[in-house]
Amino acid sequence: MKSSVLTRYRVMAYVTAVMLLILCACMVAKYGFGVGEDVTFAVSQAHGVLYILYLIFAFDLGSKAKWPFGRLLWVLLSGTIPTAAFFVERKVVRDTLPLVSGAQPAPAKA
Repeated sequence: MKSSVLTRYRVMAYVTAVMLLILCACMVAKYGFGVGEDVTFAVSQAHGVLYILYLIFAFDLGSKAKWPFGRLLWVLLSGTIPTAAFFVERKVVRDTLPLVSGAQPAPAKA
């Protein structure tokens, strides 16, 4: 597997996680304080597009790494839970790095 597959996933995981945190802050401002409705709309649209890219890159990585369905589903959903993508990304990189460097793959866990 090429290292670019893992790099694309990593970048999109961080971008999606940061955008989700910004979206949460905008939602608090909008519904808690009644300000920033236009900003919230723009951020939600941007996060939606970036999350779709994240899904594509995560699915690409999962299919090339031959992950079981449960693990792939967890990685795909981590972009919807604030801060989860940061932790899942670290674990994915730790488990997938041997595949990129050409070492023998470790058994996949569900």
